[in-house]
Amino acid sequence: MTLRRLALLRHGQTDYNVTGRMQGHIDSVLTEAGQAQAVAVAPEVARLGPDRLISSDLQRAVDTAEAVAAATSLPVKLDSRLRETHLGEWQGLTVAQIEEQWPGAIAAWRSDPAYTPPGGESRIEVVRRSRPVVDELDEEYADNPQGIVVMVAHGGMIAGLVCGLLGLPTSTWPSIGGMGNARWAQLARRDDHPRWRLAGYNVGL
Repeated sequence: MTLRRLALLRHGQTDYNVTGRMQGHIDSVLTEAGQAQAVAVAPEVARLGPDRLISSDLQRAVDTAEAVAAATSLPVKLDSRLRETHLGEWQGLTVAQIEEQWPGAIAAWRSDPAYTPPGGESRIEVVRRSRPVVDELDEEYADNPQGIVVMVAHGGMIAGLVCGLLGLPTSTWPSIGGMGNARWAQLARRDDHPRWRLAGYNVGL
């Protein structure tokens, strides 16, 4: 255990958010409001004093991370393992459209982290691919345990990773709610208490 503090920031509003469509790995873009959200939240994130900035490689996260980079003077490292859940055949559809084609599927997906949309991945699989990013940071921060890392990513991925890092039973994962655009979660741990603890969730302006 080395890394002590981690902030997970969700991207700003996108065109898909506005129209209520599932994004997943679709490379949607920030709206003007989303760009403004990213610029507004950047100084707040900068006040955390981060020394590393990592982002999903999907454009909505990259553009949000670039706003944070401008406020922190940190370079952005892209990592595809921080992408949103791949939603397979659901991508691009609204909840109503999904319910019409797969009755009851949305409720099952929301209540069961192991549920896999057709052609996609489950939340458990998302945590399995994203968790190594934090494990690698632990190794890198062996000589700098007071470091703070900011990751810019996506609502579903962040909720899952928070649950995974806290070691919550999968049956309780649905109790961790969604996160607003340009809001973040904070995780921390101490020398005498090596498990991650939740210091803040859905934090923002």
